[in-house]
Amino acid sequence: MATVLKNISEIRRFFHRNEDPVYFISATNFNLLGLDEWVKNFKYICYIDCYGGKHPNVFCPSEQPHAEFQSIEDINNYLLQHKEVIDFIKRRGGKPKFVFLMFDEETERLSKELGADVWFPKAKLRQSMDNKIETVRIGNKAGVPSVPNVLAEVKSYDDLKKTCEMAGIGHDLVLQSAYGDSGHTTFFIKSEADFRRHESEIVGEGEIKIMKRIDCRGAAIEACATKEGTIVGPLMTELVGFKELTPYRGGWCGNEILATAFPPKVREKARDLTFKFGEQLRKEGYRGYFELDFLIDKKTGDLWLGELNPRITGASSMTNHAAFAHADAPLFLFHLLEFSRKKFDLDVDELNARWADPEMIDGWSQMVIKHTDDSVDICTDAPETGIYKMKEDGSVVFDRFDYHRRAVESENEAFFLRILQPGDYRYEGADIGILVTRGRSMTKSFQLNERAKKWIHGIKRSVEGKPLPTASAGPELSDPAFKIL
Repeated sequence: MATVLKNISEIRRFFHRNEDPVYFISATNFNLLGLDEWVKNFKYICYIDCYGGKHPNVFCPSEQPHAEFQSIEDINNYLLQHKEVIDFIKRRGGKPKFVFLMFDEETERLSKELGADVWFPKAKLRQSMDNKIETVRIGNKAGVPSVPNVLAEVKSYDDLKKTCEMAGIGHDLVLQSAYGDSGHTTFFIKSEADFRRHESEIVGEGEIKIMKRIDCRGAAIEACATKEGTIVGPLMTELVGFKELTPYRGGWCGNEILATAFPPKVREKARDLTFKFGEQLRKEGYRGYFELDFLIDKKTGDLWLGELNPRITGASSMTNHAAFAHADAPLFLFHLLEFSRKKFDLDVDELNARWADPEMIDGWSQMVIKHTDDSVDICTDAPETGIYKMKEDGSVVFDRFDYHRRAVESENEAFFLRILQPGDYRYEGADIGILVTRGRSMTKSFQLNERAKKWIHGIKRSVEGKPLPTASAGPELSDPAFKIL
């Protein structure tokens, strides 16, 4: 008879003894940073080598000719057809398990050809859940309210006004199309001039989520829907739209995790709503890791559902490195457990109660640094991955190579993960890298603090570039309209 895992130590031991090769395949290993230290035989297969070949569990094949990437799915499908990747997987043997940030039905087909199991719900189900319109409906079923909104097709500005008058949500609006990244497919509409600016991205796009605009701040929370119930991580702040970090208004550019960022009532409410949403996802046939964005009304403190990401996200490295993760197990370990088909019997209520304890949350922040100038050149030098120090005069210097976030000892140190490589185009919106520090990067009023600004400035001034060759038309084709993180 198969043994049943009954507590955290048995689950940890199960993964420390794991024999099946597990691979995270993506542009970088950022989202599941450090998971290789919890799971034996866990490897990363990446397109971008953030570590200059120094990470023992990151495999990056040599560059091969390929069509221009339009999405992370394209990157993954390229990797799965790369001879060096195929040879690497076959050489290591076993029955491979794949996890991805993003994948599609072609990824599933290529995985099957390699004899691998994809340890996530089917791409088709994830795609339907990822629809912002569908998120509203699932939330309504679960009793998780969205900002007052109406779902409708928009034919013109007059048509939009009529729809909003009937719904009673006013004319100061936020519109979101069904799919896409924040900052790219979120439109702030207050006048006909605003509408005209984005008309081509709204009209003819099918059903649009039309929301009353509220003065709010964003929060993120990750969870895992298992057969034993939904396990809920901590509520994190979101850094959104800071011009020092991103050129995209409304664009996500980082997170903080700390016990005191939100009043206890808000934390408790967010956890409760996330649990309810996860239980509804289970009824819809979805299981595994997911993330919810909440909008917190600054005036009333009301909590509204923003969006669902049915996957790991840019915030996952924060969730999986929090103090509770080291005390128990990273949240993603429960995702792997769910798909391993290993029987387990956990008291989810007890685990959630423990993870809700502020003592289980330590203070960290991460900032995703993009090139924010409206300029294009070729990167000749970029700060390498490792630990950096801030000197007394506010300047930032490289201290030593490391790939562990926990190597950061004080608020005057930071871990930087390089994304931009020498030889890459540096254009408006290009990812330079991710900076992880202890403590806050925002003030109590949720603005970037001075220390964060010094860190950003210090990293950015370490990036150097040279003008494009005169014959080059520039990277009009290389600017990904998708987030690789």
